[in-house]
Amino acid sequence: MSREALEREAARQLHVMRRGAVAFHGEEELRERLIAALEEQRPLRIKLGMDPSAPDLHIGHTVVLNKLRRIQELGHTPIFLVGDFTARIGDPSGKNKTRPALDADTIEQNAKTYVEQVGRILDVDNAEVRFNSEWMEDLSSSDFVRLCSHYTVARMLERDDFAKRYEANEPIAVHEFLYPFVQAYDSVVLRADVELGGTDQTFNLLMGREIQRDYGQPPQAVITHPLLVGTDGAKMSKSLGNGIGILDPPGELFGKVMSISDALMLEYYDLLHDDRWQDLEPRREALGWGGGDPMEFKLGLARALVERFAGAEAARDAAEQFRSVVQAKEAPKDLEEVRCETGPAGDIGLLELLERLALVASRSEGRRLVEQGAVRIDGEVVADPTLRMRAGDFLLKVGKRRFARVRLL
Repeated sequence: MSREALEREAARQLHVMRRGAVAFHGEEELRERLIAALEEQRPLRIKLGMDPSAPDLHIGHTVVLNKLRRIQELGHTPIFLVGDFTARIGDPSGKNKTRPALDADTIEQNAKTYVEQVGRILDVDNAEVRFNSEWMEDLSSSDFVRLCSHYTVARMLERDDFAKRYEANEPIAVHEFLYPFVQAYDSVVLRADVELGGTDQTFNLLMGREIQRDYGQPPQAVITHPLLVGTDGAKMSKSLGNGIGILDPPGELFGKVMSISDALMLEYYDLLHDDRWQDLEPRREALGWGGGDPMEFKLGLARALVERFAGAEAARDAAEQFRSVVQAKEAPKDLEEVRCETGPAGDIGLLELLERLALVASRSEGRRLVEQGAVRIDGEVVADPTLRMRAGDFLLKVGKRRFARVRLL
């Protein structure tokens, strides 16, 4: 291939890498490295790390996972790094207080399904899947101290979240400073050419460039992407209860998407479409000009997301369930009857029953929902949280999508 052809192909691939990104650090350095790799017919190494701080990945993670898949399709080697060691430290990015570290058992349980989940987006059979405990557990204490000697406290305090907490006299635990070092050292071990991440990871990713230089490696390029916010408009997080998990049941996933605001649904489309959903593109364009039907667009978006993660049949069923349960206010057709024993007095408290049926997480949540008028028995709103129920058959509804058909004995 001629130099001119190599440059054209490099330009095409860099365009794919750049598309949808917020920033592309080291692009010009990468251009020359990419041209050399194309000439030698060897792939670049593209790193994406995620900590198993929760058992499920959410759709916000798919923004960078989709980019990793795109780069994989260009012929490069994707490295999906499960941060089972860094999860023990706890990533302080974007936090205004020290984040508690997770214990090893929790991390192991959370990590078990990560590869299967990532496999819904990435071709994991042709990717490197690594765990950073592989090398961090074997790193000697002297080597770790030597690693930390490559950066100063002053530089660490340039990081936005650390700077704000320091200025506000909020405590910063020493172990939080270690997280960026470990993430950077991962890039050294993996010899990463490119690292992907969200904008909240910018400091850590750029630190990786500097640490690689200190270890005699060419610095990785860094491509950052926007963060997908949760259903409430705040940063998406399972711990905040505003996340949409890629393993959520189809009906729940569909309902969560339908709960977001009209303004937010456009952001979801723009960050998640990944050049798919051509049928939604004209409707997105119409909404951008102030026309179109927002409800129809949101229904299409919800169906498209369920189809991506659960398949076409599940998407059709979820759409039908939403139409009947939420829009037509009907009970789900496949709702099974649950039998429950009452107490010695022949009755049971409503809040206890809601908790027993897993319609609420706690009795305090049940009380709050009753007081908000969000609990119905046989279609009638319940106003009394102290209600006691006797034997009989009942249809319970909590909120818009939680149902239970119960026989009290």
